[in-house]
Amino acid sequence: MAMAWLLVTVAGLFETGFAVSLKLSDGFTRLWPTIGFCVFALASFGLLTLSLKKLDVGPAYAVWTGIGASGTAIYGMAFLGDVVSVLKIVSITLVIVGTVGLQLSGSAGERGAGPPQP
Repeated sequence: MAMAWLLVTVAGLFETGFAVSLKLSDGFTRLWPTIGFCVFALASFGLLTLSLKKLDVGPAYAVWTGIGASGTAIYGMAFLGDVVSVLKIVSITLVIVGTVGLQLSGSAGERGAGPPQP
């Protein structure tokens, strides 16, 4: 199960990559950021798909989006000139805390706790 969570974590980092690439692509008018978007998106969705073979969808998806959203916001503030504010920092911290909480709630249950699989 730890490997599945590692896949979600890496997928979340790739989500940050595809969101930043989307911004840099300028509406898909710049070639290399557009290619980066495609590569990062395929990697992110692919790894998330693999992780969902072992994990419940709710916590896994929440962790994936939490990492992506937090990572993108932090990257934007650090490298793209996005406005930095106390409220943004507090909000990102709350997303991270919530993401960790959901990951912990999802790691206790084994696959098979839900409805029977055919």
